Amino acid sequence: MIRTRSHNDNRSVMNTDAFDKRRFQEIFEMSRGLQKIAGEAALPTFEPLLADIWASLYKMKPEIKSVDVESVLEVNKSLMERIMADEYFEIYRSYTRLDDLSSAICTVKFGEKINQWLLDQKVQDEDLQQQMREIHTMQRQLQKQERQEWGGDGNQKLDDEFIQAMAKLNKKLQQNLLYNSHSFSQAMARAMQETKQVKVGLKSLLGGSIAGSGDADLKKIPLSDQLSLAEKIASDKKMKEIADWAGRFKQIARKKQKSKHSESMERRGVTLGNDIERLLPMEFGLYTHSITKNDFLRRFVEGQTMQYEQKGREVLERGPIVFCLDQSGSMNKLDTQSKGFILALMSIARKQRRDFCLVLFSTRTQIYKYEKGKIKGSDMVSLARTFLGGGTNFALPLDEAMNIINESRFKQADLVFVTDGEDQVRDSFLEAFNIKKQEKDFNVLSLVIGCNTNFVAQFSDKVVQVKDFNDEGSFTAFEI
Repeated sequence: MIRTRSHNDNRSVMNTDAFDKRRFQEIFEMSRGLQKIAGEAALPTFEPLLADIWASLYKMKPEIKSVDVESVLEVNKSLMERIMADEYFEIYRSYTRLDDLSSAICTVKFGEKINQWLLDQKVQDEDLQQQMREIHTMQRQLQKQERQEWGGDGNQKLDDEFIQAMAKLNKKLQQNLLYNSHSFSQAMARAMQETKQVKVGLKSLLGGSIAGSGDADLKKIPLSDQLSLAEKIASDKKMKEIADWAGRFKQIARKKQKSKHSESMERRGVTLGNDIERLLPMEFGLYTHSITKNDFLRRFVEGQTMQYEQKGREVLERGPIVFCLDQSGSMNKLDTQSKGFILALMSIARKQRRDFCLVLFSTRTQIYKYEKGKIKGSDMVSLARTFLGGGTNFALPLDEAMNIINESRFKQADLVFVTDGEDQVRDSFLEAFNIKKQEKDFNVLSLVIGCNTNFVAQFSDKVVQVKDFNDEGSFTAFEI
């Protein structure tokens, strides 16, 4: 009996072993994208094809079997031969080889593009359309008989007819691959480009505040969460825009934090080393003199030249970073920008090992707390979908911020307040708020988007008027 589609289907035209089959099965169960493609595919053998695509991208030395290929898988073999014969395929593999995430994303993208290419061919070719229609009819009959556990000669006859139909389809498909080779290559190239874009977006969302740490940060996150978020970026325009903004803002935040760190360094005595920027003037004098130059070079190589010792000012544990974000109706146009900005601030909190608290407000509030600035992929998706709407009330978020800061056992919290609106706060509330600010030693930075700053000035230590989150003034928040 031919099993035309099954989660446990380990049939392959590649040199896959038990590990490869088991690993793909695990990835298949994690990936809704792979499951969706397999369920909607133009070919009845598409799930084992996906497994073979994954193996060709992931394995060190993938090869197509020359013998022992099931008759119904000849179509898959033709497709895999075309994929692996592409002039750019080895370049693609340099990006995916032994990389769980990249190979999984690329398999989804290749699967989508190949399935679409097959559907396009079917529309353009009536014979191919008729053949595929007949094959799907046979497939449904086989599945029905399999469920009912029918047997006998009638069942074998249908098996034989299905095999013959698949052989006929393979011949037709080989012709289409030959005559439409360019469009197939273009589909693969688009799949690879989209894979890279998704990976970049994922790094932007989940990466930290240290340059080049994206891959290392991703490895700390379960593959299932990575795949889930990657598929959201690939299918949700809003998630992609948030990722783009997060990448830009994190890059700016890194520069702001690096500048701040450099300014906090102090020279405290002399030590030995080979940091050119910190060498004592006398060492430069020894380098320029012909008699002492060789001795200087020897000591420099060995790290024995004299240089200033630099130490950062002592950093005590600090309170949380609290971000109060106006989500009244007028802020909707800046929603993706604001979410990217939040993630950049969160990366600073993660680096400084400080709790990050987000207070969304309009005429109500919604609070999110992220310990040490860490956020899960599922929380990120939830945040992306959240927008309150409504009017503006300043007292609500400020009251919540005070409660959050009061709960912390550390002082020196930072409160960033962002609004594009105006609201009058009672004098009694302002008095209590400012007293609490002195007690807990926290600062309030307010970013006011295109409106009067007088209202927020009453409770802020610093007010910056900006056009949007991409305004230079907004980046002051990254200096906390």
